[in-house]
Amino acid sequence: MLRLSRAVRDDLVAHALRGLPYEACGLFAADKGSVDVHTFFPMVNEAASSELYQLGGQEMIAVEKRADDAGVAIVGVMHSHTHTTAYPSPTDVRDATAFDPFGGWHYLIVSLKDPNPVLRSYRIIDGKITEEPLLVADEA
Repeated sequence: MLRLSRAVRDDLVAHALRGLPYEACGLFAADKGSVDVHTFFPMVNEAASSELYQLGGQEMIAVEKRADDAGVAIVGVMHSHTHTTAYPSPTDVRDATAFDPFGGWHYLIVSLKDPNPVLRSYRIIDGKITEEPLLVADEA
């Protein structure tokens, strides 16, 4: 399970919309040991693509430092799908398996396929995709 504040949810969706026509991406954080996400770090999609995203190494290091300085933990990555549903693509699964082999991160996807954005969360472990409950604080 993953819980978001309404403000973080709104930030994720706004960042996804601002990123069009490309996929948007970023990292999000919670207090250590928590699933209550309270901080979103929007990032640049270095791939500049509508079909995939790539986090920049230097920007990722800077975000991780900001999180460390704030005493919070990065617990996952978000990205948008500009024309498809909010479900991990084969590329998403491959990247998650290579970058996060122990499945510690949450993977949020914002689909912009339809007029109303859809946000879903997954865990990806050894190539296996499992959707997890996603609660927004005001709806929990």
